[in-house]
Amino acid sequence: MSHPQGQIGIYIHWPFCLAKCPYCDFNSHIREGVDDQAWQEGYIKTLDHYAAQMPGRTVRSVFFGGGTPSLMKPSVVESILERIQKNWRIANDIEITLEANPTSVEADKFVAFRAAGVNRVSLGVQSLNDDDLKFLGREHNAAEALKAIDIARENFERYSFDLIYARPDQTLAQWEAELRSALPHINGHMSLYQLTIERRTPFYMAHARGEFAIPKDDLAADFYTLTQEIMSAEGLPAYEVSNHVAPNQESAHNMIYWRYGDYIGAGPGAHGRLTINGQKHATREHSAPEIWLEKAGANGQAAHEYEPLSADERFMEALMMGLRLAEGVSKAALEREGECMLEDKTDRAKLDELKAQGWLTETDTHIKLEVEGLLRLNAIVPHILK
Repeated sequence: MSHPQGQIGIYIHWPFCLAKCPYCDFNSHIREGVDDQAWQEGYIKTLDHYAAQMPGRTVRSVFFGGGTPSLMKPSVVESILERIQKNWRIANDIEITLEANPTSVEADKFVAFRAAGVNRVSLGVQSLNDDDLKFLGREHNAAEALKAIDIARENFERYSFDLIYARPDQTLAQWEAELRSALPHINGHMSLYQLTIERRTPFYMAHARGEFAIPKDDLAADFYTLTQEIMSAEGLPAYEVSNHVAPNQESAHNMIYWRYGDYIGAGPGAHGRLTINGQKHATREHSAPEIWLEKAGANGQAAHEYEPLSADERFMEALMMGLRLAEGVSKAALEREGECMLEDKTDRAKLDELKAQGWLTETDTHIKLEVEGLLRLNAIVPHILK
């Protein structure tokens, strides 16, 4: 809902982890001791700063991501949520998600997190195979993961967990067996990601040295197609490239991103999109935890200079995000963000060509990609632009 006065999301980035996963390129850090009180103060001052710039909005979702936010003290989470409630109106159906790792220590804190106001957890399971969990640098085994899912089910009405597939030497048959073994543990929402090798990660170097290989494009596409078939048959079709859902169980927070709504990003390296006085801005907070904490603690201003987004940039971002969704991207939203008619910025002949191939579907209100199109999302966007 990207209407300037639509509901907003708030993303809180907790940058600390117990260990660094070799495939991860997120802004996460290992630290011996963390001064919880100072961090709490930094987040609260940052939220006050954004509240002054975006008064009167309604918060639909809060997402604690990381890093490993389940390492936070529940009292810090509670203070942040209290401040959000003080600064903005709150939607009746607000979704408050916390990312967690399935190690037993953190699962024990679920009761306290629920009491603090969290009503949804997202568990980084990644695999139900112990050898692969070791390869992925995870601190838990499959049994601990399943136990954490059970604890999540006991404490929260809504939870989600992630698996990563197309891992080195994994066969389609092995993945199918693993995915089917996960199905009984799903509660309406699941994220399924292909293993990708990101720059600036230990995996990137190891992969470059030939220490392991990931499936080639054709096989990776087979993994994706198989995943779609199994999940759709289970009543959990993809509502976005990597996210599967039962009816009405979508992540409200992610929908704000994909529908190109406004969201505040607070915490080291967090990004945001804010409409202030009718102009949409991109925001990015300082990434180094110590610098962020110092700036946020001083006056809540830990962001780099805001970057006003041009109509072209907004059109491009809204298109890129919206085409990830099964519902597709709203033509009205594209025209509003791009301050244009659709045909001013898209090539009609190329859209028709993709429709003829069955990769793209168009309705009166939306443009959407079918599975074959989603597999080529990054190539299709520049292809259809004028």
